[in-house]
Amino acid sequence: MSDSQSEQFTECPNLRGWICQRQATQMTDLERLDFYWFSGTGNTLLVAQALADLFADEGWDVRLQPMTDTDPTSVQPEGWVGLAFPVACQTTYPLVWRFCERLAPGQGTPIFMVDTMAGYSGAVVGPLRGVVLKRGYTPIGAREIIMPSNLYPIRVSEERNQRLRERGQEQARAYARDLLAGRAHWGHIHILPDLFRAIMGSRPMWHWIARTDGLLRVDQERCTRCGLCAALCPVANIRLAPWPEYQRRCEQCMRCLSYCPEKALGLWGLPRVPYRAVPADALLPSPRKAGEPCPGDGEQKVA
Repeated sequence: MSDSQSEQFTECPNLRGWICQRQATQMTDLERLDFYWFSGTGNTLLVAQALADLFADEGWDVRLQPMTDTDPTSVQPEGWVGLAFPVACQTTYPLVWRFCERLAPGQGTPIFMVDTMAGYSGAVVGPLRGVVLKRGYTPIGAREIIMPSNLYPIRVSEERNQRLRERGQEQARAYARDLLAGRAHWGHIHILPDLFRAIMGSRPMWHWIARTDGLLRVDQERCTRCGLCAALCPVANIRLAPWPEYQRRCEQCMRCLSYCPEKALGLWGLPRVPYRAVPADALLPSPRKAGEPCPGDGEQKVA
């Protein structure tokens, strides 16, 4: 692909424009979707699965892959790329930003995003659009979907949560139809979202968040040292020595607190009802050695 063609791809405003470009260059591999996801306690995975299922029903070859099992530098786009992740601190987790910022060059590949949140974001859609453009992708759609909160809930209405999950999955399917029909859009309001991301996604902010794991407590009378918390942690922040110990790189995904089968983990002095949208098995990554970071993630320990 020439530099001029790459520039034309980047400037395509939507899916219809991209299809015209592909037809003009006689490139017809439109039916492959590489869909990368990260999910704290399952909301995003439910949305990603609903969206992926609709693409598959339309005859697409869908590869639904966890970000935590994928080296982004090795991604080789052959059709479209999708990104799914939760909102955290009105932006998203550093591990998600690292993944997106290290994606292999896209050469005009169409890319879309979907995030899940309990309220609002403000520092995701626009800033991420800038990131994928710099990596050489063509942004074709962005959607934010309300799902139940997993952040230290004190009371949980399972009936309300089920309604939110069902509505969120239906919104995901509607979004998939919009993407396939060329009706989706990925806009960007300049300045404010970028400034907000610079603040909420800053190293000092997440340095402070990482240190909150010092408030987490292990009830040794309850803990059976099963190791599930360490296996689920996406940033290898927990080791058994012999009880769970936190390594000051926590990103507050809530997995360890939500999935401990004995409810042995908790935040000191704060009552909490675990929230789980999917079984733990659905979130378990490929086996890694204790303390080993995600593929392509590098060392993330915060001193």
